[in-house]
This record gives sequence, structure tokens and C-alpha cells, in this order.
Amino acid sequence: MYKFEIALLDQGIQYICGVDEAGRGPLAGPVVAGAVILNPDDPIDGLNDSKQLSEKNREKLAVQIKERALAYAVYFVSPQMIDEINIYQASKLAMLEAIKALKIQPEHILSDAMPLKEGKIPFTAIIKGDTLSASIAAGSILAKVERDHYMVKMAKEYPGYGFEQHKGYPTNAHIQALALLGPTPIHRKTYRPVKDVLEQQLTLNL
Repeated sequence: MYKFEIALLDQGIQYICGVDEAGRGPLAGPVVAGAVILNPDDPIDGLNDSKQLSEKNREKLAVQIKERALAYAVYFVSPQMIDEINIYQASKLAMLEAIKALKIQPEHILSDAMPLKEGKIPFTAIIKGDTLSASIAAGSILAKVERDHYMVKMAKEYPGYGFEQHKGYPTNAHIQALALLGPTPIHRKTYRPVKDVLEQQLTLNL
């Protein structure tokens, strides 16, 4: 998990930032990016793609990352912005802003498959990076944990949708609730099931 980092450290590059996002697929809620500069002298065991870790492990690792990383930042991009600029651009924006928010300026960025030319910092986009690089995995864990916490909060604000369970992803229960209750302000209006419900509502109101 540290081979990309070791190769860069061997070139004299000290501040290596891993960045990843969570929340491309959901019908509701923000897309969230996590950017992390790990401490090469204090490697964290057990880092992996956040999707392959249990919720309990993610939570534990998120605490360790915040305590032991040299720098970390998380950035949210709203559902409204996702609808405006599309999910690919919103994911990229979240990553660039998370990197910008770091208290240490990175010298090199490792991203999960996302080219980040706009950031003006040398980068390596790694396919399946969250399973191959500890820094990217750390970013993915922070992004997922912060996003999940936010969606649990939204479940209290918008009861009946089950956000605390599916976190906005298109499960059968979510799609049924959407058809029954209609979209909330945090639903992504350009995503097909949400779009379909809005069109039905419009037809009924005509």
C-alpha cells in the first residue's frame, strides 16, 4: 500500500497527498472528497479502500488518520452543484478544494483515477488507487466517514427515506420512499429515478 509513496520519497518528495471522493452514485446528498498527507515516519496499519472496510474499522481508522497524519482536509460539494456541473466535475472540484484546504502544501498528489491538472501540483492518477495507495485509501476513508455522518444527520431532517441506512444510494427501499414521498432538497434532480419522480409530479400538476 506504500509503494507509490516510497517511490516518491526516494526522489526526495516529502509531502505526498492522497485524495479520493465518496458519493458519486447516490441519488441524494453531497459528493465529499478527503485529502490526506500521511506521516512517512508513522505508517498507519490497515488502510484500504473504504468500501472494503467495515463501518467500525472505517471509524477507527478515521480517528487515527486525523490524529497521526501530517495534514488532512475534507470538502463537500452540494447536490445543487452536482446538478449544475455534473458529478464528474463535482468530484474533481471536491478533490481540488480539499487539497487547497490542507494546512501543508503538497509536493505531489496521488489521486484515485482523477487527472487533476487544474491544481498546478504534479499528480499521479492511479486506477483503483484506493486499493493500491495508503494515502489515497486514507482520503477515501475520511470522505466516506464524513459523508456517512452527514447523511445520518439528514435522516433526522428528512425522516422516512432511510438515509441513515443507505446513505442516499439507490436501494429499493430508497426508490420506493422517493416515489411515495417525493424528492427532498438534498436529492440530485439530474439523476434518473429522481428526475422521473419530478416529471411524474409535473404531469400530475398539469
